Amino acid sequence: MSQENVETVRRAFQHFDATGEVHRESLDPDFVWDMSTASEWPEDQTYEGIEAVERFLRDWLEAWDEWHQEVESLHDAGDKVVAIMHQRGRAKGTGMEVEMSFAQVITFRDGMQVRSQMYVDRSEAFAAAGLRE
Repeated sequence: MSQENVETVRRAFQHFDATGEVHRESLDPDFVWDMSTASEWPEDQTYEGIEAVERFLRDWLEAWDEWHQEVESLHDAGDKVVAIMHQRGRAKGTGMEVEMSFAQVITFRDGMQVRSQMYVDRSEAFAAAGLRE
């Protein structure tokens, strides 16, 4: 089942890249996006439920004139998938360009994504999923 989880994450990112919308079909209704592990995130620490995640992403995307993310790699960790990501963008108003890598640990239950934890430090994400980098 774990390779299926990797493919589910891949499809979800592809769907988001193509549409700008979350892949609802792969998310548990009680899905939680946890930013508390992303260093000093200045906004809400958790976004509970699909609608809260959609609202967060809509607000996030509105802050950029240009924004792009790419999946660098996906790593199977049983009921978890570690996604190594890269994003870059140009902020509205200031024109400031931002570029950074980050990681997500996505937890599955019964074939559905139930939680995504964000990490600035990819080694912390690997450790949280029980993997070595």
